[in-house]
Amino acid sequence: MPFLSLTSWSLHRLLGPLRWTRWDETTRSQITAAQEQPEHLTLLELPAVLADKGFVSLEVCHFHFPETSAAYLTALKQSFQAANVRFYTLLLEYGDISSADEDRRASDIAWIKEWIDIAAIAGAERVRVIAGDAEPSDVQALERSAKAIQELGEYASSRGVRVVTENFHSLTSVADNCLALLEKCEDVLGFTSDYGNFKGSDKFEALARTIPFSESIHAKAQTDSEGYPDEEEFISCMEIAKQAGYEGPFTLVYDGPGDMWDGIERVRKLVAPYVTSM
Repeated sequence: MPFLSLTSWSLHRLLGPLRWTRWDETTRSQITAAQEQPEHLTLLELPAVLADKGFVSLEVCHFHFPETSAAYLTALKQSFQAANVRFYTLLLEYGDISSADEDRRASDIAWIKEWIDIAAIAGAERVRVIAGDAEPSDVQALERSAKAIQELGEYASSRGVRVVTENFHSLTSVADNCLALLEKCEDVLGFTSDYGNFKGSDKFEALARTIPFSESIHAKAQTDSEGYPDEEEFISCMEIAKQAGYEGPFTLVYDGPGDMWDGIERVRKLVAPYVTSM
């Protein structure tokens, strides 16, 4: 049976500064800038809080790491173990491995490898890598992405970590490209389906095609201006996962207005009938 999970993004207004990474053309390297946010809860405290609320696993955005020293990563791993919560995925929110700029692509691959090393020390089971920002019709970009993922997947495997990608950003905004990458990269690549990322009239069809290959699902509801989910639309997505026999985590995603825990709870009530424990 599927189980209950959360992404740290669902608490992004509570976990302190967001450390955004971007490519800087002047320096030809990655730079990181902090977006100040209040810290009502530390990342080290989060696994225990989630365990008390009945969550089985957590996916953590890379920009929520306040530091990456060996001592901190060890402490983070221990916090997951003490809470008996799985560190299911470290979510990388930067990187364009589809770029035609060879130096940029090589630099981003090296940056991702550094985070794979971080994931290994912190005890993360997976690292989510963005497949690329190229247009979905760019066949050569898809080949560049597949080649990079193959390299990254093998690198991660040697460190006890699995690489996954997602229907996230432009290149994998269509199901055909998601499935093509899985076919090209075979055993070194897993997949995450996000309910909120496929757009248009074929959204449900696209989810039906990718969810059977998914190791996690980001259960993101479409919400109104007050943060209340479109229940009918969301349940349609949940039913697709049920029909596919999906058995991984439903990672709740809430990024709407108001109290974030309240928003999470509204999504959780819709997921409750589909998971093993609440």
